[in-house]
Amino acid sequence: MTTLPDRPNTALLVIDVQNGVVAGSPRRDDVIANINTLIDKARAEDVPVVWVQHSSDELEPDSESWQYVPELVRRDAEPLVHKTYFDSFEATELEAVLAERGVGRLVVTGAQTDACIRSTLHGALVRGYDVTLVGDAHTTEDLTAYGAPAPEQVIAHTNLYWNWQSAPGRRGGTVGTAEVTFTAADAG
Repeated sequence: MTTLPDRPNTALLVIDVQNGVVAGSPRRDDVIANINTLIDKARAEDVPVVWVQHSSDELEPDSESWQYVPELVRRDAEPLVHKTYFDSFEATELEAVLAERGVGRLVVTGAQTDACIRSTLHGALVRGYDVTLVGDAHTTEDLTAYGAPAPEQVIAHTNLYWNWQSAPGRRGGTVGTAEVTFTAADAG
């Protein structure tokens, strides 16, 4: 259903599951286990796995906090996109990586729900992609001290509203790890 012509393929995005990003996040281990399940499934089905890694003052390249969590292992052939903005498309080669692979549909996992996940979801939809959020494969830190809702509420709200997202010729949606399919016709 994507509005991107000649882009029938799906890719799994693994966004910012870095030591300094997910430390102390709710359900950290469960989220990482679910992402690993999806990575295994994508690899078994020859679906591209695209990794995204954020850099900032708190996540300096090559620092321990910048590194991906040790439970997730990227293969050399799997693209790694470096970013400095919340939206994984902004000032990165993500669009080129996806175009090269004929990808018009994304399955999104990672962190943080209320920053890079939301920004990338919206960025992808605006750019013409169908975008499925895996509801039990993303997490965020506790920002209640700054007036934000509790992390579990942020996650639940994002899962709820993304389930109903759509735009002309494209759609969003939220599914659990067990329901993910990588064929566009199934839209899970």
